[in-house]
Amino acid sequence: MSHFMIRWQFTDTSAKALVGKPHDRTGAATALVEGFGGKLHSYYLTFGEYDGVAICEFPDNTAAAACSMAAAATGAFSRFETTTLLTAKEAEAAMKRAHDTKTAYKPPHA
Repeated sequence: MSHFMIRWQFTDTSAKALVGKPHDRTGAATALVEGFGGKLHSYYLTFGEYDGVAICEFPDNTAAAACSMAAAATGAFSRFETTTLLTAKEAEAAMKRAHDTKTAYKPPHA
């Protein structure tokens, strides 16, 4: 299974609801991720540009995209982003492939 980082920003309405009735959203996030065959590894609320971040595993990109679309479609978020994460071994394999693969690509010149 591949790892993904999900970051979100709540809408004003969602933030007001959480302040009005404080509760832990980890269970809801776990149910959402598991509904698409994934596993929630960690769930955090954050300071700054995003209100939260989660690290998840999904069986494939389609499952991760479907989960993100389902969450975004609720209207609870003003931003919802999913980023694919590579393990160190996957990154090393990509580096080796980049090293070993010869292409005719040339960078643009001014």
